[in-house]
Amino acid sequence: MMAKPKSDRRIFHNNEDCPIRNVVAHIGDKWSLLILFALVDGEDRFNSLKSRIEGISQRMLTQTLRDLERDGYVNRTVYPEVPVKVEYCLTDMGKEIVKPLYQLVVWAGDNQDNIKKARDRYDTENA
Repeated sequence: MMAKPKSDRRIFHNNEDCPIRNVVAHIGDKWSLLILFALVDGEDRFNSLKSRIEGISQRMLTQTLRDLERDGYVNRTVYPEVPVKVEYCLTDMGKEIVKPLYQLVVWAGDNQDNIKKARDRYDTENA
């Protein structure tokens, strides 16, 4: 958890009580947001998700889906068919979290060019 010492500056503790480390870092990895936003379109199967998220490996998709399921954002449904059918969908909490994250995605789209320019400027000045 973040605590404010006498100087009025927050301290970010390195433990599970810190919401930034415990929650935000989990969804802020390379693949979680992409999977969450892919599932905004509705339930989907593993191979369909893999084809829609370019560059993700089977192993990474499996692990990230498990992590999202563990955190309560994604629900995994196994249908007793031959072959087995598995579908993933957002839980209520998953639907809730994508709302504020959408603002971040919009902001990223609006500022992508400025960020690229800042990076180029920094790289040129620090080469």
